[in-house]
Amino acid sequence: MTEEMQKEAIEICQAAMAAHKVEKDIASYCKKEFDKKYGPTWHAVVGKNFGSYVTHETKHFIYFYIGPIAFLIWKS
Repeated sequence: MTEEMQKEAIEICQAAMAAHKVEKDIASYCKKEFDKKYGPTWHAVVGKNFGSYVTHETKHFIYFYIGPIAFLIWKS
């Protein structure tokens, strides 16, 4: 992702964590916000222990942690 999109991703995910406690709801919030801001189709995985293997558009992928929670967001 571009540096601007990375900053936006962190802000969106922080807002999601403030609004929701369940990981599924946090992921849903992140996905919907990215769809609104950058157009469909975004995917989000949120949690403490998961593996992944995804295909994504170039420059439309991010993986990071906020505290102990990992966030994986990508567009396909």
